[in-house]
Amino acid sequence: MAHWETNETDNRGPSLSLTGLRKTFGDVVAVDHLDLEVIRGECFGLLGPNGAGKTTTIEICEGLTEPDSGTVRLFGLDWKHAAKDLRQRIGIQLQETQFPDKLTVVETLRLFRSFFRKGIPVDDVIRTAQLEEKREARVGVLSGGQKQRLAMACALVGDPELLFLDEPTTGLDPQARRHLWDLVDELKQAGRTIILTTHYMDEAERLCDRVAIIDHGRIIALGTPQQLIKSVGGDHIVEFAIMHAGAGRPQFDPDPLKSIPGVQSHRVDAGIHQLSVSDLHTTVPRIFSALSAMGLHLSEFRTHSASLEDVFVGLTGRNLRDE
Repeated sequence: MAHWETNETDNRGPSLSLTGLRKTFGDVVAVDHLDLEVIRGECFGLLGPNGAGKTTTIEICEGLTEPDSGTVRLFGLDWKHAAKDLRQRIGIQLQETQFPDKLTVVETLRLFRSFFRKGIPVDDVIRTAQLEEKREARVGVLSGGQKQRLAMACALVGDPELLFLDEPTTGLDPQARRHLWDLVDELKQAGRTIILTTHYMDEAERLCDRVAIIDHGRIIALGTPQQLIKSVGGDHIVEFAIMHAGAGRPQFDPDPLKSIPGVQSHRVDAGIHQLSVSDLHTTVPRIFSALSAMGLHLSEFRTHSASLEDVFVGLTGRNLRDE
């Protein structure tokens, strides 16, 4: 793994600041007056369902898309007046990167390294991305996961102060995914700032100091993963499904469940009832008793600790992977 020296640049002020950001495509409002600040040295997660505006927001931050209005500042600089300087200070891993198929891994990295005035030796980055065995392989024969690791290596080769990672672990096996998590931790400890989008809630909880949930181009929740999870209202989620009502079967009324001490809230998602509860050991028996008193029978029942996924579904009414 490459040795990441501590970032000794001026640490005053945020790495990224967005004010009143707006972007439309025809009648579609992709980003709607968005304000956001990312402090230096943190891993910041940007989460949202498909079409929520997070990719457009990231592309504006990266200088790839021009906003209709609002300001974008990286290290206090803007793309209009300091594009060349900013390109030297950031690294970008796109959701999908197209490399020339005929170049080898090492040739591709040498090419990307040549774009930067300073950076990391290519051999070190190859080891960091665990691509030693594919060093002389042409890009066209790499697997999807190997291409993803190459994209990460290209994002790192300039030794960026600010790193944009757009779904970086998609296509990676569990071992490579854990390796990337360790790398992100090491980059944070060296003072680098990371902006991460991901469809894996455990990844966001594990890596991100703070997360913002975006829907319809606006931030609808912002805080640490722990703060957002607490906002669910309970430490645990109880999920159950009721056997289909037929002739003579009672209809489900959630009010008796919501009146049980320890039950914070009730919602239904795709036929699965979800209760946010504070104390499983006292609440679950009362839930069973209430359902039995209503003459209802369950086809499913499970519990889990409250997570970012529960926050996300509760706020947007959608799972993260929903179209």
